[in-house]
Amino acid sequence: MKFAYKFSNLLGAFYRHGNLCFSKDGNSAISPVGNRISVFDLKNNKSETLPASTTKNISCLGISPDGNLAILIDEDGAAILVSLVTRAVLHHHHFHSPVHSVSFSPDGRKFVITKENVALMYHAPGRNREFNAFALDKSYYGPFDETTCIDWTDDSKCFAVGSKDMTTWIFGAERWANLIYYSLGGHKDIIVGCFFENDSLDMYTVSQEGTLCVWESDTELEGLRKGPKYSERKKMEEEKKKREEGESNEDDDVEDIVGEDGETRGDVIKGSADTPKQVEGIKNVRYSQRSKHYFNKAGDFNKLTAAAFHKKTHILVTGFASGAFHLHELPEFDLIHSLRAQQYAVLCCNALFLSCVKGLGQLLVWEWQSESYVFKQQGHFNNMNSLAYSPDGQYLVTGGDDGKVKVWNTNSGLCFVTFTEHSSGVTNVAFTSSGFVVVSASLDGTVRAFDLHRYRNFRTMTSPRPAQFSSLAVDSSGELVCAGSQDSFEIFLWSMQTGRLLEVLSGHEGPVSNLCFSPVQSVLASVSWDKTVRLWDMLDSWQTKETLRLTSDGLAVTYRPDGQELAVASLDGEITFWTPQTGGQTGSIAGRHDLQMGRKETEKITAKQSAKGKSFTSLCYSADGESILAGGQSKFVCIYNIKEHVLMKKFEISCNLSLDAMEEFLDRRKMTEFGSLSLVDEGTGDGDGVELSLPGVKRGDMSSRRFIPEIRVSSLCFSPTGRSWAAASTEGLLIYSLDASLVFDPYDLDMDVTPASIRQQMKKKEWASAILLSFRLNEMPLIREVLEAVPYDQITVVCSSLPDVYVDKLLNFVASTLEKSNHLQFYLSWAQCLLTLHGQKLKNRSGAVLPTVQQLLKSIQRHSDDLSKLCDWNIYNIRYAAALSKQRGMKRTAAESLSDEEEEEEEEVEMDSGGDEENIYNE
Repeated sequence: MKFAYKFSNLLGAFYRHGNLCFSKDGNSAISPVGNRISVFDLKNNKSETLPASTTKNISCLGISPDGNLAILIDEDGAAILVSLVTRAVLHHHHFHSPVHSVSFSPDGRKFVITKENVALMYHAPGRNREFNAFALDKSYYGPFDETTCIDWTDDSKCFAVGSKDMTTWIFGAERWANLIYYSLGGHKDIIVGCFFENDSLDMYTVSQEGTLCVWESDTELEGLRKGPKYSERKKMEEEKKKREEGESNEDDDVEDIVGEDGETRGDVIKGSADTPKQVEGIKNVRYSQRSKHYFNKAGDFNKLTAAAFHKKTHILVTGFASGAFHLHELPEFDLIHSLRAQQYAVLCCNALFLSCVKGLGQLLVWEWQSESYVFKQQGHFNNMNSLAYSPDGQYLVTGGDDGKVKVWNTNSGLCFVTFTEHSSGVTNVAFTSSGFVVVSASLDGTVRAFDLHRYRNFRTMTSPRPAQFSSLAVDSSGELVCAGSQDSFEIFLWSMQTGRLLEVLSGHEGPVSNLCFSPVQSVLASVSWDKTVRLWDMLDSWQTKETLRLTSDGLAVTYRPDGQELAVASLDGEITFWTPQTGGQTGSIAGRHDLQMGRKETEKITAKQSAKGKSFTSLCYSADGESILAGGQSKFVCIYNIKEHVLMKKFEISCNLSLDAMEEFLDRRKMTEFGSLSLVDEGTGDGDGVELSLPGVKRGDMSSRRFIPEIRVSSLCFSPTGRSWAAASTEGLLIYSLDASLVFDPYDLDMDVTPASIRQQMKKKEWASAILLSFRLNEMPLIREVLEAVPYDQITVVCSSLPDVYVDKLLNFVASTLEKSNHLQFYLSWAQCLLTLHGQKLKNRSGAVLPTVQQLLKSIQRHSDDLSKLCDWNIYNIRYAAALSKQRGMKRTAAESLSDEEEEEEEEVEMDSGGDEENIYNE
């Protein structure tokens, strides 16, 4: 159970490459992120990354009309069919060449993919189990260059395909007698989008040079007629031609022999420049150009990069390379709105939202009716260097090479604040013990402290002379801040309260690679390239308390949560363990062979040889201190048992072959007599066209024509709750968490412990016995069923009769269940009774219970935040309703007073008129 961590979410990456899609209800946007897809819930403001992944970066994706299935296709044409309901991979298929686009038919029965210059139509997977979920129905040939886009008619009778040869081809999904294929021209550049009008065969085509063509069909969708197969039609035409020739030459004795054309089969439709001949009595569909419009009317050329059309509202959205996007109403081409958004490209739209992406990996959802942003998220532009959990495990802070510090919510998976004060790459970040202050160190020579209440940089700490800070540590009280320099070999110590430099610690003879404060004492541990670990006493004039000698350069150091052990990673690939009090070594782990390095495409040596120079660069203890996480320049993260000094599990953080150094052996298909094709780049190198990377370069040459990032893990951190851990890698911020529902881990199990016996105890109202048996079976749904069956007034009695072993288990279950349960008061009562009745015993073993208590605190804090927002909203609504009713009451009172005055005036008028009548009568 302890090592049953599963991939949970991917943070810090919102878009890489490919097309975006909206869900059926329009409340979610689905975006490809590397070789995975992320679902962004726009209504609840949450994100989720599916565990299913392809072997390379996703180039296009298609969502079924019911929103249950998704087809993901990578750069090489390998496709997987994924269920969006169960998040499981249902089928694998390979198209053997890159696929440009994929689209389901509106009825969900077919889907079309385009590759090279051909369109392939497949039967869409249904509810029945099939051996081959991708069954090819028809192949459509026509375009002379690569295809770019697809669109269907609303009744799934026809579809259109745009091409780089500046033409748009319309094909029939079935064998229509009057529409087999039709080619539309009129453009001078690549077709970016082709769209059918709502319930019509009328077309709109948009090209890259900024031209819109409106095409009108002389036939409605109901006018399509079924006819014979194409091969049968051709045979009938040839027989007719033969009869006509026979009638004209009936005096001749020569018999004409006409053979069948073997190229045109029943499942292959080939288009040509000529219009297909029509069947007798059925008129062929014909198109005419109704109008032509231009987006670049000002004369300055602006490349059109993306287009989307919403059929029900007749709105066309176009995005340009300059960052502008326009909304037009068709077919009149009336401009509704125009906006410039810093080099965004519109990729998808529905009735309310536009999805845009930026070159920096930013995803933007814009509601065009209210002209406001619904969703706006951006990850780090460059590599993510460091991360840290908040004390309650609810937030994560990351720092990257782009100089930004971002704070993420682990529940929603979204970034809620970004600090941009640093002018160079951020090398390390940390939370203070309060959880409301974030501290970051940067290569710009500053250490900055940020307030999470007011979202501002309230303290900036610098050194007397410029220095590049490569490491950072904050003590348990939050008062002392230390940063290590990589050029002056010194450690600088500041006061958080005043921002004043307290001391400069000298003694290391090499760059300081990592710093760590003891959780229980005012002792600072620093590790350096000079093969030493120094322990500095903060209470005794900042003197060196102990010096630990290493066998190689030190790269990382970390304390165990109880402060009784120190772990150090060195350049020779070893992890050594030390006792800080005595300075003695207690053990070591040789982990170089566990890294399993891959071979980079530009390397001249094998992966086995290059692994000799690799090592762990990041260490992190688990919350209970029994295991340690280690990661480095590899796609693997290793978790070791400290007591036994053995490898327990290896986590493969990525299987994306689009990254460099993923495979141990180079692909033989890329090897030529001149060497690897990846080394050959025209126009570079020393005249031979061979480009070699400089030694020590970690991120490659980003100015080259083809830049492939290398897979590496730059930072690791365990959540204080012990339920999850995070890794900052080339792919982004990966979170792995415990999924208890998928693991069967019984405790003290025997033959009598069964679900039937547990429910029998529940019928007898033996609540304590039922809880003990359910924990011995350790099935989470059954434990939840038993707990929620206990009457509210029996909670105290049951808690008092539990053995100590089961108190920890029950408290852990309550803490994890409370986070997602709606029975807030019920589970809080369980937690209160357990802590009240067994508090002293739990305090005695605080080291083992601390992760559970922090998980409980995180769950309570989350519910507190949600309820406070809801209560504030209700208070505002009640005040508004009260003010509205008061205002209506005042209006009603004023109206009643006016009506009373009018009645009095009417009575006076009647009395006056009555007096006049009497006077007239008397006269």
